[in-house]
Amino acid sequence: MTVTLHFHGAAGTVTGSCYRVVHPAGQFLVDCGLFQGNKSVRDLNLKPTPFDPKSVDFLLLTHAHIDHAGLLPKLYAEGWRGPMWMTEPTAGLLEYLLPDGAGIQESEAERETRKRSRRGEEPAKPLYTMADAEEALQHRRTCAYGAWIEPGPGVRARYWNAGHIIGSASIEVEVIDSDGKPVRLMFSGDIGPDEKVFYNEPEGPSGFDYILCESTYGGRDRADYTLVERREALKLEIQEAMRRGGNLVIPAFAVERSQELLHDIGVLIRNGEIDPKLVVLDSPLASKVTSVYRKYASMFEDTELAADELFNDPRFRIIEAVEDSKALNAIKGGAIILSASGMADAGRIKHHLRNNLIRSNATVLFVGYQAPGTLGQIILSGAKEVRIHGTLVPVRATVRSMGNYSAHADHSELMDWIAERLPAHGALFLTHGEDEERHALRDALVAAGQLGGDQVILPQLDDYFELDTAGIKAAKAPPARRVDPAQMPSDWHNAFSDFTIRLSQRLHDLPDSDKLALMLDLQARLSDLGAAPSPKGRPTPVTPVETQAFDE
Repeated sequence: MTVTLHFHGAAGTVTGSCYRVVHPAGQFLVDCGLFQGNKSVRDLNLKPTPFDPKSVDFLLLTHAHIDHAGLLPKLYAEGWRGPMWMTEPTAGLLEYLLPDGAGIQESEAERETRKRSRRGEEPAKPLYTMADAEEALQHRRTCAYGAWIEPGPGVRARYWNAGHIIGSASIEVEVIDSDGKPVRLMFSGDIGPDEKVFYNEPEGPSGFDYILCESTYGGRDRADYTLVERREALKLEIQEAMRRGGNLVIPAFAVERSQELLHDIGVLIRNGEIDPKLVVLDSPLASKVTSVYRKYASMFEDTELAADELFNDPRFRIIEAVEDSKALNAIKGGAIILSASGMADAGRIKHHLRNNLIRSNATVLFVGYQAPGTLGQIILSGAKEVRIHGTLVPVRATVRSMGNYSAHADHSELMDWIAERLPAHGALFLTHGEDEERHALRDALVAAGQLGGDQVILPQLDDYFELDTAGIKAAKAPPARRVDPAQMPSDWHNAFSDFTIRLSQRLHDLPDSDKLALMLDLQARLSDLGAAPSPKGRPTPVTPVETQAFDE
């Protein structure tokens, strides 16, 4: 029996990481993440799990971001009771991230149920519950970097620092095939950039049969910078925002981004380089996550603040209560407000944007990648108004961005990481990236002469490959894909939202005498298309929204 590698997520998209390895002695998973992004991608969470969870022996988890760990409770809801292996800090983060995700699932289901009840429809069910998240937490097993573990028969694994977030790892795996030979694989997880506040550069050995590497920033290089230069850029943005007189609102992921920003802001305040009235981290999840960073501060490699200074500046307010969050609406200027999520698609940040976008003296600063279709991407693209909580909000605030806080390696750093892991005797699989980025990274690898074109593979969702030490024996596609690959980058829901906003703006700008003519023209064109088909019934579970820990 050969070793078979299945791609159940992060293939043609940057979320939903999930790989399944089937081998003579059993099978296991590497990651099991939530799909995030447009509605077509999010609906993958609702579809049946494409394998029998009860047949899985164990799971290896690269890190705690929800697009790598967010469907773990769903596995336990479906009856799985196997162990999950991870680093100790990752286990600490999951203590908060999984219940937070379950709370979002339950609250969204309650909201949808209220809507359905008015239509006489069946109640919505959450994707998983708090009880499922608590069950998952009971099955955590921890391991140290660099130490071999044997999580199941015929398998051994070793974790290496990936430099992405606290506890993140690339996982080296050896799987014994039917000939008794070890097939050696390396799962990159998410690779961090060379310059990070808290960690050294990513690590790992070289020489594998197969390498799976993320490609989030394939074809995209950020400007070279040092941590000092990044902090200088942040200082200038904060100084300009304070000079405008309003608040500075920063959408920030609860894990890592918020803590890095607080660290840099704390250094700038201590050095007398900025003078905000108040710095607020408004996120219950980020508050809990920050406690994990404090606990493991001794692991940090590069920080200008001692452990007892970390996140402890007297101007900082780390708040959880809803009442305290609402009270921030009364602050008209001089405050820095950090809140999740980083792409502004969920959480309290939407309230702060709704309250501050309308103010011409306010500033909104994006500090990372904004996925297509997210509220953050729409604001950053120059929209004059956006829809938040069902209400059109004019964008009068100054909108700024800086890319130096990405937790992901850029194109050149990915090229370097791959070069340091080579040779790959069988193949290199590029995952966790949009197709444009994957193609760019593949072309660069081939042009550099590091790999042949047939050795760099871009798997699509649910593709699988039969592997042995001599190379790929067979590559197979599923009989039917769970989603049309063309719908993964951007689907009709995004286009519809953009169309309705643009139509509203166009009607508003036209003279009254022309408004009716435009509407009659559109109605005539719709009539020419014929009657629309009747809508199909809705799935019982509610489509999940992004959690506050959306990876970037």
